[in-house]
Amino acid sequence: MSVTHPLPLIGIPADVRQVGIHPFHGAGEKYINAVAHGAGALPLLLPALGPGRDLASLVGHVDIDDLVARLDGLFLTGSPSNVEPHRYDGAPSKPDTLHDPQRDITTLPLIEAAIGAGLPLFAVCRGIQELNVALGGTLYQHIREQPDLMRHAEDKSLAREQQYGPAHKVSLTPGGIIARIVGAREITVNSLHDQGIDRLADRLVAEAVAPDGLVEGVSVRDAPGFTLGVQWHPEWRVHDNPVSLALFEAFGDAARARAAARPHHAAHGRVA
Repeated sequence: MSVTHPLPLIGIPADVRQVGIHPFHGAGEKYINAVAHGAGALPLLLPALGPGRDLASLVGHVDIDDLVARLDGLFLTGSPSNVEPHRYDGAPSKPDTLHDPQRDITTLPLIEAAIGAGLPLFAVCRGIQELNVALGGTLYQHIREQPDLMRHAEDKSLAREQQYGPAHKVSLTPGGIIARIVGAREITVNSLHDQGIDRLADRLVAEAVAPDGLVEGVSVRDAPGFTLGVQWHPEWRVHDNPVSLALFEAFGDAARARAAARPHHAAHGRVA
């Protein structure tokens, strides 16, 4: 007999989307695949909470700190929706803006709890925006309306493969976390967003910057564990891009280290 340790468990907060007449909780398959096959972990979708509810009512009287303690990592995905601007004292959104208040209610307190507990956290696209807002930063609601910033949104008339193609370079902070992970000073990334970081939260450190100065990668200066956010989409065909794969492998390594450090982790092994 041999005992094998289970894969690290990485929580993925779900989006709430209307399908027909019913709301559904879910996450894009590309994100789930990147966690499973890029980070080498077990993805666990976390339902988003409804307004006025707390986590205890969702998971049998388990609070946020208990949820964080059960996870080995937290992955914040991109989404068609945007963080509600009242979360960062922003101006009201335009009427056609898609929001997901249930996701906001779920992710913003989860981010703070995860960082405080040293839970490995990786955030992409909407996720880096949530990370910035959760720690007190603000967002550009429409980058295209900023005269000093270049276009960052995708051309939706193109095929999906072209939308996710290389778009622009980002400069990596010398000696920063991303630079060390990927072994480079500059990389080329895709770009599919019209919101982005305006005022960087005080606790965040810029790790990657676009040619127009927009912050596209961050870490948390006082985080006790792996905490990283990027504005681009490394989950897209993660194995086809060495930089993307390196980011997810680093996240997976951090989650495995956390899982291995649990006093009870051996009890969850499987007998083969």
